[in-house]
Amino acid sequence: MPELPEVETTRRGIEPHLVGASIQQLTLRTAKLRWPLDPALCELLPGQAIRAVERRAKYLLLRLKQGTLLLHLGMSGSLRLVAAGSPPGKHDHVDLLLSTGQLLRFQDPRKFGALLWVSGDPYRHPLLARLGPEPLSSELNGQALHQASRARRIAVKPFIMDQQTVVGVGNIYASEALFRAAISPTIAAGKLSLVRWQRLAEAIKLVLQEAIAAGGTTLQDFAQSDGRPGYFKQQLLVYGRGGEPCRVCHEPIELIRLSQRSTYFCRHCQT
Repeated sequence: MPELPEVETTRRGIEPHLVGASIQQLTLRTAKLRWPLDPALCELLPGQAIRAVERRAKYLLLRLKQGTLLLHLGMSGSLRLVAAGSPPGKHDHVDLLLSTGQLLRFQDPRKFGALLWVSGDPYRHPLLARLGPEPLSSELNGQALHQASRARRIAVKPFIMDQQTVVGVGNIYASEALFRAAISPTIAAGKLSLVRWQRLAEAIKLVLQEAIAAGGTTLQDFAQSDGRPGYFKQQLLVYGRGGEPCRVCHEPIELIRLSQRSTYFCRHCQT
């Protein structure tokens, strides 16, 4: 599924085309994605200008005069900018016709995405209100992680993947950050020292920054907002490399199941 770098790549790709443009028409081709789509939006949205395109965790927020469109790409969703009048495909469920003559098209083969309207403060919406800090913000640091992990027996990898701990550290990026920080994914979060948490916080930021700069990680269902794939996959050090030699020590990368997720690590380099 699209992770935080892919969503941020999408946000950066569509933002210049959306901000300042007005919505002329909303077309809904399905009654529901993950949740029902509100047909009243077809009357409410036309005429409203898009003031900002923001991201919170893996949600995109399109700020309008009367409220906010909250979008989630789900397991396989994507947003594309296409010319007005472009024929829709089988899985093209939502179109926003813009005053620029472009369509913002929401494709979602598995229909696990979301398009919701929030009239009040979107950051107080139940989907966003309890989320942890953004990983690239100053709120995410070794001291904060160290304090939050005290007496926690959960393994460090699922701990940093918990959206109430920190948002947007998905399976791929958790594995990569732990490798760079030389920390075993299986060690209890509460056993990590402040120094090691500081190292891990820095690794999380670095991995995500590099992934965003590279356009995200190419998965089966993801491409950038202009249709080009991301290339961070070429830089992965452990994820997806089970049995292959570690790029540092040349011992084989191990693959285990941890909290029901595939977990790749080097037992020699990560302790």
